Amino acid sequence: MENFIVSARKYRPITFDTVVGQESITTTLRNAIKGNQLAQAFLFCGPRGVGKTTCARILAKTINCTNVSDNVEACDECESCKSFSSNTSMNIYELDAASNNSVDDIRQLVEQVRIPPQSGQYKVYIIDEVHMLSTAAFNAFLKTLEEPPAYAKFILATTEKHKILPTIISRCQIFDFRRIGIPDIANHLEFVAKKEDIKYEKYALSLIAQKADGGLRDALSIFDQIVNATDKNLTYKEVSKNLNVLDYDQFFKITNSIIKKDISSILQEINLVLSQGFDGHHLLIGLGEHFRNLLVSKDSSTLNLLNAEEETLKKYQDQAKIFDTVKLVQSLDLIGKSDINYRSSQNKRLFVEMSLLQIAALHFDEESGQKKKLRLPPTNFVHKVESKETQIKNIKKHIADAKVEEAKVDKVVERKSVPSNGNRRIGTLSIKNFQRNKGVTNEEELTYGPKRTKPFLQNDLNIAWEQYISMIKGTHKIFANAIAISNPKVMDNYEIAYEVQNTLISKDLNNTSNLLAYLKDKLENDLITLKSVTANIKDRKRYYTDGEKLERIIEKYPVVRILKKQLDLDIES
Repeated sequence: MENFIVSARKYRPITFDTVVGQESITTTLRNAIKGNQLAQAFLFCGPRGVGKTTCARILAKTINCTNVSDNVEACDECESCKSFSSNTSMNIYELDAASNNSVDDIRQLVEQVRIPPQSGQYKVYIIDEVHMLSTAAFNAFLKTLEEPPAYAKFILATTEKHKILPTIISRCQIFDFRRIGIPDIANHLEFVAKKEDIKYEKYALSLIAQKADGGLRDALSIFDQIVNATDKNLTYKEVSKNLNVLDYDQFFKITNSIIKKDISSILQEINLVLSQGFDGHHLLIGLGEHFRNLLVSKDSSTLNLLNAEEETLKKYQDQAKIFDTVKLVQSLDLIGKSDINYRSSQNKRLFVEMSLLQIAALHFDEESGQKKKLRLPPTNFVHKVESKETQIKNIKKHIADAKVEEAKVDKVVERKSVPSNGNRRIGTLSIKNFQRNKGVTNEEELTYGPKRTKPFLQNDLNIAWEQYISMIKGTHKIFANAIAISNPKVMDNYEIAYEVQNTLISKDLNNTSNLLAYLKDKLENDLITLKSVTANIKDRKRYYTDGEKLERIIEKYPVVRILKKQLDLDIES
């Protein structure tokens, strides 16, 4: 039986050109070789499987090559390149710091550095997982690393840069390797699949790339596994099944049920996902990603942010047309909060079900199940180009004139005219009739135009409330301090309830009206009303000891109890 070589080894890059997703680093190294400006020590750091050791080996091979090409690539034909390829080179040493991390190991390395190369120009030492060296070993390595012989080069590789001593880092040229992008990984997998004569669907390769989380080695390992599982036929359905990933079609079905406001269908879809062994948290995260994709699909300029096939992109665009952008953002906010609170929930299934039903209620009218229509201003309404002060002055004048006329009559006043067809009766002159004739229902609409009804969340209210307090602190300190502890809450019909310690605060009409005007303007909603609730100070429990204060905090934020238990915390005495 022929020995099988995994794809991660078989297709490991051997030249700078074949390194995937690290173009900036390979370009820098090439220019350093070409300009003969190589540092004595390099530090390659980054996540696993992104090419640190591979680039170190390519660099070591290239600087010892006797026939470097114009493109700064090793020739693979000289004696040095052949010995490197067969792992018999005496100029390149690879050391695993995880198992050689003592002072004695570093002393032995230092002794080897003193011996010049018998052939070739440089002796290169590649130390992998260098963060595993002990502090004493690092200190023993300092002098050699700072002032090595001219023929010695050190390449240190690590996944945990923060564990390396600053004195070591300061002596190295640092190269931060980034996670490899999904398109780059998918393209490399496509190259391997063609070489191995394996049938594939492009989106199936993209799914493997997503699962690899930026690591090419992990992607190739998954690729080998799926090839065996599917008998060399990589379809999206089979790959998602083997990777235990929810198919995107599942999220389209759930979203369609939300659109139809079909509660039973939503519950059945959730049951189907959970019965397949998927975690409810996984469903919430996937649905969040789906709604994010819908948001991205609403604008053609952001469509390139989606990594999907043409057919799938069309599905996202079609479904995105049904949703309002603001509602999509609110849905993502709701899913984000559900993601945070999922672990603290006792009934996980019920929590997921309620989260999805809340999203359905957010988008569609409760009675008809249809999308709410946007109320537009009257088409015949014309805004006058006047200042706000002028508008207010004019409307007050009109209302005052109407009140004078209304006070003159207690019943219908008949006025005679001189038309050819005789007398004509004129109706009552009143403020209400005057406003009705103008096409508005109140003074505010006549002054500023159609009412603003922009929805807002509790977080939006909290931000506006804090901004108003900061604004009036210097001029109205008492009122600012009073509402700073009032705990405002958003109620039904845009009513804002807040708690006051003293009834005099709620009777401060001037400051209260200023606060209401500020909130209407900041939140862009003219339907906002304020309701003050006087706190019952007598019944309020006071907390004196640290233990009582801690219990109050835990009562308000239950997650503190979990944090206290996990970190084994106690009150400092």
